[in-house]
Amino acid sequence: MNKKVPERKCMGCNIRRPKGELVRVVRIKDGSVVLDKTGKVSGRGAYICPDIKCYNKARKAKRFETNLEISIPEEIYDALASQLEQGGGDKNNG
Repeated sequence: MNKKVPERKCMGCNIRRPKGELVRVVRIKDGSVVLDKTGKVSGRGAYICPDIKCYNKARKAKRFETNLEISIPEEIYDALASQLEQGGGDKNNG
């Protein structure tokens, strides 16, 4: 019996991939936005490939704001980008 692998769509490239290959961006209860390395943080989530190109494409099209239903300040975007570039989305890192 094969277990079905959950898939999610990347906000940047719009390609469906297994959930474990994507980085989850989460709006938590206090209204802040964080990268979720574990996939278990409670809150509204959206997924992107662990590639800065997909991140930039999603940011330019305001897909984070649309999917997370929140206005996101530039400082948060910059912090997310630097985390992603440093491997913050790498699930083996944390």
